[in-house]
Amino acid sequence: MTANTTNIKSLAIIGTGVMGMGIAQIAAQAGIQVLLFDAKTGAAAQGRQSLQTMLEKLTAKGKFTDAQLQSTLANLIVIDDIAKISIVDVIVEAIVENLEIKQQLFKQLESIVSTKTILATNTSSLAVTAIAADCAHPERVAGFHFFNPVPLMKIVEVIPGLSTHPSVVETLTALATHMGHLGVVAKDTPGFIVNHGGRAYGTEALKILGEGVASFEDIDRILRKGAGFRMGPFELLDLTGIDVSHPVMESVYNQFYSEARYRPHPLTRQMLIGKKLGRKVGEGFYQYEEGQKITANTPQQSSFEVSVSDAAITSVWIGADLVEDRQQLVDYLYSNNINIDDNDKPHSDSLILLAMYGEDTTNAAMRYQVNPKQAVAIDMLTDLSMHRTLMPSIVTQDKFVAQAYALFGKSPDKTINENKELIQSTAGATLINESTGFVTQRVIAMVVNLGCDIALQGIASPNDIDKAVKLGLGYPYGPISWGDELGAERILLILTRIYALTGDPRYRPSPWLQRRATLGISLFTQQTQYS
Repeated sequence: MTANTTNIKSLAIIGTGVMGMGIAQIAAQAGIQVLLFDAKTGAAAQGRQSLQTMLEKLTAKGKFTDAQLQSTLANLIVIDDIAKISIVDVIVEAIVENLEIKQQLFKQLESIVSTKTILATNTSSLAVTAIAADCAHPERVAGFHFFNPVPLMKIVEVIPGLSTHPSVVETLTALATHMGHLGVVAKDTPGFIVNHGGRAYGTEALKILGEGVASFEDIDRILRKGAGFRMGPFELLDLTGIDVSHPVMESVYNQFYSEARYRPHPLTRQMLIGKKLGRKVGEGFYQYEEGQKITANTPQQSSFEVSVSDAAITSVWIGADLVEDRQQLVDYLYSNNINIDDNDKPHSDSLILLAMYGEDTTNAAMRYQVNPKQAVAIDMLTDLSMHRTLMPSIVTQDKFVAQAYALFGKSPDKTINENKELIQSTAGATLINESTGFVTQRVIAMVVNLGCDIALQGIASPNDIDKAVKLGLGYPYGPISWGDELGAERILLILTRIYALTGDPRYRPSPWLQRRATLGISLFTQQTQYS
């Protein structure tokens, strides 16, 4: 076998659902003849017709020229006899995620095609090695995993099984480029790169919710506005569907022999049993009408009203782990004409503002040897110009909570109600209950740590991990570059403290992160291989 994409003139799609037709579309647009086959009678023709209707609408909007439309449609050929695929160069299987059924299909394909034909699977969760196990020529079998919607998600994972010939990997990677996508090579491990790297976001958010740190609405808001995620984790779970997401969580967790980093949460199992699957059924974490989320008329957080006099600030004492965080808070306070308490020990009337990492407010107050009744912690992992998260201790007096909120939670609109009282707004800040590491700190640290661990396992190169996760999941940064952006030392500090306080092995720092943070070098740094 030789890697030469100029020889890839034809391709067959087995399974013409959403994924199969998405792959067919980009292949046809790239000038490749695509044969469409589905075991269900009429499904391939229906898939082609649906794609044609969609492309015609895009053409009417000026997204395609009429010539491009006609060329693409001419490359899409429906076949009703699987034996007709014998002429193609590559076959991409996009059928149900069932190992036994896929194995049977690949054995059938081998009886039809030549030994030069590449057999690719679009599996998202099954081992490529297992799919190829019963094949006479497992060396020509590889994973070719796209993401939905295929035309928009410009990433595809190319996964060699244990027996896959290197030329097959080269050909599929080049074919991905020819079809306008980035092909990244990944080891044949549970979840590959993207589904593996995505485990941290939802599972950590579920754990935070399960601990009663904040409501799912607040967690979504914090991670969208404060961390820059396109969707909150619970919005995403509703969109994907609990019936899709929870089995993947369990599958990855079980395939890694109960590795704590991937531990699912019982809540999504309950929702699955209770058929609260998300947007597709009208109810998940949120409720939906005609596919649109219903916005509640109730306040986004629990009621928190105090008098204006309670919110009057005498002075603020700052305890910050990092010099730059302290300076940022000092500048902010000065810009708001707030007095700063510079005494070694805070005055009894001073609001104590703690900017720390990986701790709850109580532990930070003890470490700084200050009164927790005056203390409110603020998350400084993200910039103050973004959404702020405030965390009182369980004994913080209401007047100090009110002062902190008056400082950081002010709305650009009206903040005083008709009774001349300060009313809570979610425009600038969200109040959460005590947590080891806030919300954003925990989630981002886990995302970065898992990306580092994927690099440590050699599943893919740091660059490919970063690109694949950013493109495949729509994160603001890839996990490796995000760690560099925020500082590997800060991420390590968050994880080290959470691990020490909770004893939960899910938070243990990856050796990849530990070494590079200790040396003060980029997380992209790879070691020379000596063996």
